[in-house]
Amino acid sequence: MGRPQPGRIGDVGWLMIALLVGAVGAVVGAEWPRLFGRFGNEARTRRERARRKGQLKLLRTETEEFAASVERDLDRLPTIEESDRKH
Repeated sequence: MGRPQPGRIGDVGWLMIALLVGAVGAVVGAEWPRLFGRFGNEARTRRERARRKGQLKLLRTETEEFAASVERDLDRLPTIEESDRKH
């Protein structure tokens, strides 16, 4: 066996392994809300809703005709000035 080769796990002490596990745990803990938002239950619901919304079609109505009829109706309404002139 002789001298240990570099890069072997035998050379790494238990303290270094514990520090590595702690660092990984801290990163996972800090990124948990973002990971859960991307891969969690709520994200699946969001993706399904986006998929359903993507299949919807917007039906165009005759808005110009409607706007013209509203303007005609508003033009026909009596105003205060007209009623004052009649009296």
